[in-house]
Amino acid sequence: MQGVAVASSTKLAADAGAIIADAGGNAVDAAVGAALVSITTEPAICSLGAGGFLTIWPPDEDPVTIDGYIEMPGRGLPADRFGGGRRDVHIEYGLGVDLTVGHGSVGTPGALAALSLASRKYGRLPWSEVVEPAYQDVKNGFALSLASYTYLVHAAGPVFGWNEPSYRALHHADGTLRKPGETIWIEELAHTLRRIADHGSEEFYVGETARMIVADMAANGGILTADDLATYQPIVRRPLVTGVEKWQVATNPPPALGGSTLTAMLLLMQNAPVDRWGPAEVAWLARVQEGVFDYRLENLDLSEDLEEDLRVLLEEAKAGELKRWITSPSTVHTSAVDADGLACSVTLSAGYGSGVMPPGTGAWMNNCLGEHELNRRGYHAWTPGTRLPSNMAPTVARHEDGSVMAIGSPGADRITTAILQVLVNHLHLGMDLAEAIGHPRLHVDMTAGEKFAAYEAGLPVDELRIPSRKFDRLNMYFGGAGAAKLDADGDFEVAADPRRGGGTTIGGR
Repeated sequence: MQGVAVASSTKLAADAGAIIADAGGNAVDAAVGAALVSITTEPAICSLGAGGFLTIWPPDEDPVTIDGYIEMPGRGLPADRFGGGRRDVHIEYGLGVDLTVGHGSVGTPGALAALSLASRKYGRLPWSEVVEPAYQDVKNGFALSLASYTYLVHAAGPVFGWNEPSYRALHHADGTLRKPGETIWIEELAHTLRRIADHGSEEFYVGETARMIVADMAANGGILTADDLATYQPIVRRPLVTGVEKWQVATNPPPALGGSTLTAMLLLMQNAPVDRWGPAEVAWLARVQEGVFDYRLENLDLSEDLEEDLRVLLEEAKAGELKRWITSPSTVHTSAVDADGLACSVTLSAGYGSGVMPPGTGAWMNNCLGEHELNRRGYHAWTPGTRLPSNMAPTVARHEDGSVMAIGSPGADRITTAILQVLVNHLHLGMDLAEAIGHPRLHVDMTAGEKFAAYEAGLPVDELRIPSRKFDRLNMYFGGAGAAKLDADGDFEVAADPRRGGGTTIGGR
């Protein structure tokens, strides 16, 4: 039997996975190729200057997580270079976000290095073949996605409008923002992808592209240096693995926060398993989220010993002792599984975007140093070389009968709550993947000093103990989950989130 099932943020990315599968690629090849299309054809949502994680579970082997997240840059710089290169802005996206953009907000990106390592270690196809669909899509021009436009309506000016190459890529000559479906051509990005395909991911870190990035940073107050790029290495880690029903669920470990908070929520939900989404069950879901997020705010975000504090979180969640914390509370993803039982889950993020497109590269850079909710220590407060905290939680699960599933979501701090609810819907309540992903969601928001439950119409919220805000329809605020599954009989099931207009495909048959 052959075949690869792919769910990704857009149909264009999912189709790239099918092209790669048809060429003989496996689940990792397809997921990496689809992810490359996502980060190059979803302007403002993600970019080549991103970071992220892959969780991979080969058949008959232990799962692994490849950590390619953002590092604090600034190696070799004097103290007076830190603290600058910033633009503080507010955008009315979701429920409103304060963030810092500009050259100083750019951290050392690791997405390409991680994708390359996964391709080399677990894929079948040459790197150049995996990059080719992204190159072709960018060279020929691609349609602006609705998800990109939805964010750009708020961010085009304050985030992406002050940098000339960035502005030019997204606007008409008369200054109007391009609309969904209009073609985006970024010639320099096509040239960059051609170099990356021909010379490997090293091109981005020590090649011509790296030199253009570093020159732009040095000229505009950025702290990303040639040494930061040249020394960056992805890290292979042992994932967190938790039993849920007859499944083993593997997700990314510390120093990322997303996998640990997801695991804690899964453990707590099992202390009082739901058999439906009635008012009491929805209230319990909100209290679980609130409790874990409270623990995170009090113990994790400013932790001096993150490994130990995360260990305590998971131990208390498993023992049901987290009740003292349960009071009355831009990103792309690809999932792929193949007929051999190999599963790959990839989540990548460039934060909210810095607005920086180094001249000649066509590649936007991240603003991960300027995401306030993940940098509570302060702007440029980390030691150079430190991996930044992340909400991402690419997840792979394997059933005792041999079924395997890859799942994940974009969505900042909504990533963990989106994946949690899809897993509960599918593993506990028996919904198929499409129903589990399309079901209304709830998220306890704890930003801006206010705590409330945001929820989509269709959930009974009569017993919530905190203020609530209703969304009248499914909304991209609640993430964009995608899942691909191979069952014990060898049949594929694949679903993408209608909130993001995601795409699915099955190739290689």
